[in-house]
Formats: sequence, C-alpha cells, structure tokens
Amino acid sequence: MQISQDTHPEQGDCAALGIQHNGYRGRFAPSPSGPLHFGSLVAALASYLDAKAHNGQWLVRIEDIDTPRVVAGADDAILTTLDAYGLHWDGKVEYQSQRHTLYQDVLSSLVSCQHVYACTCTRKQIKARGGYYDNHCRAEHHRFDSNALRLQQNYPVMEFEDGLQGHVQIPDDIAREDYIIKRRDGLFAYQLVVVVDDHDQGITHVVRGADLLEPTARQISLFKQLAYPTPHFTHVPLAVATPGFKLSKQNHAPAIDNQNPLPALMAALTFLGFSLSDLQFDSIDALLTWAISNYQRANLPHNKEIQVIQQDNLHYTFTPL
Repeated sequence: MQISQDTHPEQGDCAALGIQHNGYRGRFAPSPSGPLHFGSLVAALASYLDAKAHNGQWLVRIEDIDTPRVVAGADDAILTTLDAYGLHWDGKVEYQSQRHTLYQDVLSSLVSCQHVYACTCTRKQIKARGGYYDNHCRAEHHRFDSNALRLQQNYPVMEFEDGLQGHVQIPDDIAREDYIIKRRDGLFAYQLVVVVDDHDQGITHVVRGADLLEPTARQISLFKQLAYPTPHFTHVPLAVATPGFKLSKQNHAPAIDNQNPLPALMAALTFLGFSLSDLQFDSIDALLTWAISNYQRANLPHNKEIQVIQQDNLHYTFTPL
C-alpha cells in the first residue's frame, strides 16, 4: 500500500477498529531470537497466572517483526517449551510477520492525519545533541522514501499507575520524544506494532518485565492517539544476571530444560514470591493448579530487579535488588 501525504481526514478517522472481546485477555509475546531462558519463563508464568487466576484467556504472540534478529526454528522451540511447562495458550498463535497489512493500514491512517514525518537524523547526530531525539526533523518535510518515519507525540505520558510498581514517573525527554514507528530499512517498529496487536487481539491486561516500564508510557500515548482502550499494565521484577543486566538470549542465558520442567517452574514461582518450602508436587499440572488458586497480584515482589544465580536447572539463588 502506498503512503499518501495528500489526504487529511478528520481526527476520528485515524483510529482503526479492533476486535471487541469481553472479559480478561492477557498475552505472552516472546521474540524468536533464541530458546526460552529462566527470565522469559518468569515473564510467561506471571502473565499466565494473572490471566488464569482471573478466569481469563492467555494468548501467545510471536513478535518476529525484527527479522534480522529472528533465529530459524526459535518460534517452534518456544512453543514446545511453553507446552512442556504446562503453559497452554488459548486460541491460535499470532505472528507479527503475517500482519504487515494491518500495520500498514494504521500507519497510512496516521500519515493521512499528518501525525507522521520522515527523519534523516543518525544515532551519531542524536547523541551529539544530548542523547535524546529533540524532534529535529518535525518541520523539515523530508521525503518518506528511504527515511525513518516518526510519530508526532501528541499525547505525552509523563506518569502512569502500574499494577505492581505503583506510580511510575517518566523523564520529560523520553515522554515528549517523537519516536520511530517505521525504520529506515522498511521494518515496522515495535512501539507501533505492539499497540496495534494488543488492540486487534482485544488484550485487556499486560503482565511483563519491569525493563519495559518506560516503553509502556509511549504505548499508552499511542493507545490514546489511536483512540484505543488502554490495557492494564503490571510489571514484575526483571531477572538479572548482575544489577542492570537482564537475563537474555543476547547475553547467552542458558535455555531451560524441557525434559525436567518441574524444578525450573518451582524456582520461577519462588522468584515470584510463592512459598514452596514444605510443599511437594508430583506433576506440573498439580503445581500450576495450586499456583493459580494461591495467586494474588499484590503478593508479587515489588522490586524492579532480582538477581538470579543459576547453577543448573535444579538450583537457583535469588537476591532482590
């Protein structure tokens, strides 16, 4: 679809309609850049328990929009691991790589409402101007071809209430920044597609790691700009190897064991504040049934980070930070 800069519909035309759903709908949305590790298990488990404890649905979406980072076969490996750990999803798995038409429709609507502009600034130039993008190209009228596209920030979110972290304050520079929604290489940016996906899938509650607190402010602003209902956000502590460095595929966090899931699952529950010291479970189904019945969001740890020392799939040590 060609992007037109010539039409100017009313503000209401900028909002794309999504599918309407009733009740709680949560989701887990991993990127297929490698197998699931302990940190991603914590995020998956937290969102799963929150959904099931509220008699809700739990969806899985593969966020493969950033194609250079996609590892062949990682999506199947992730789904196999979730299944092995008893984290069975509702409905079909959605793939961002199959939803480009939807993203383009929303982008075209934003362009036609004059909410998008082209930016030629490099990272080096932005760094030289202080490290945050200062909306330099907003009035420059650069060509859309071969340039990054930025969204004009009309609804800056300086603060919001998180379901676990409480009152979250966002630095002014970040809140007011016109951020990229389509990259110079032609790929749609995460900040756009995650909001479009959550709305289209009727997501009502997002439970994920605390490293996404600041991006949440941008997403809330885009929900407002598109006149979408805003989900409830809850950010659980991030599993880190050392303070400030999360467990991730990029820093070679070891994959969890599909053949013996019970120890890692119990460790993830301990990480999330459950007391399991005197309890014995003979199956993952029994463990998850107990966890759902005993889950309370208020009892989750309120830390932003918890250090994890993983000796093997049987032994984990946690230090709140």
